[in-house]
Amino acid sequence: MRYEGNIYRPPSEARSLLVQVTIGCAHNRCTFCSMFKDKKFRVRNMDDVIEDLAEARKRYRTVRRIFLCDGDALCLSMDKLMRILDYIGKNFPECEQINVYGSPQDVLRKTPEELEKLRDAGVRIIYIGAESGSDIVLEAVEKGATADEMIEAVRKIEDAGIAASVTFISGLGGSPLWEEHAIKTGEMISRMEPSYVGLLTLMLEPGAPLTDDVRKGKFKILSPEEVVAETMLMLKHIDVSKECIFRSNHASNYISLRGTLPGDKDMMMGQLRQAMEHNDMLKDERFRML
Repeated sequence: MRYEGNIYRPPSEARSLLVQVTIGCAHNRCTFCSMFKDKKFRVRNMDDVIEDLAEARKRYRTVRRIFLCDGDALCLSMDKLMRILDYIGKNFPECEQINVYGSPQDVLRKTPEELEKLRDAGVRIIYIGAESGSDIVLEAVEKGATADEMIEAVRKIEDAGIAASVTFISGLGGSPLWEEHAIKTGEMISRMEPSYVGLLTLMLEPGAPLTDDVRKGKFKILSPEEVVAETMLMLKHIDVSKECIFRSNHASNYISLRGTLPGDKDMMMGQLRQAMEHNDMLKDERFRML
């Protein structure tokens, strides 16, 4: 297997075969992120991707999951995606799911029929970093998509029979916009109704433009207690009609939450109330990481 640079994948893909089909991220302008700043985006040669898959087939007896890296593999044309997926289908018959990162723009460029074709070829989860439901916050962090575009993309994924796993970042609005960020994010989740929601907490990464803004006093980060209050307000504004698995148990989070909405909403809000009253429940800063 050949990999270029650091490889990133969702926590749930820890046991997946990682196959790099693009290098870096096509957008790569988000101010809070430094993941792909050392890479110039390009699509890998498809012959090289197939060679890597052939090598993996020789090396591994059983491959249950495959994750296509890097930042937005869904940007590939349908011809290229189907060449990869067809090869996997023929040579990895035991593979139960193939998952990818995708930007809202990637999704919106695909027709419903194309997404259904990807589903039939084995794609089970598309991961989208929405980050915030607030257009003010999204513009500030240069996300490159609006809240309505995020919602449309997720609904389109779910309508095609693929699970959308959507990530949000606590504290991304900073101190002035924490209520805006919380309320609009809760409302966005309610409107898009994804299969999965993952909530991370903002961490300052070397090389990320937002880190420089904090040093210059242009951005004020939230305290752990303020993050808990923001999460409480966000949960209060989530009202989904179908089952949504909610996780806020990433290493960056101050408090771990696990539940399924809407049924576990009150339970998780109760945990947050406890944390507000007993701040020794919050993770020490030294143990937070990405």
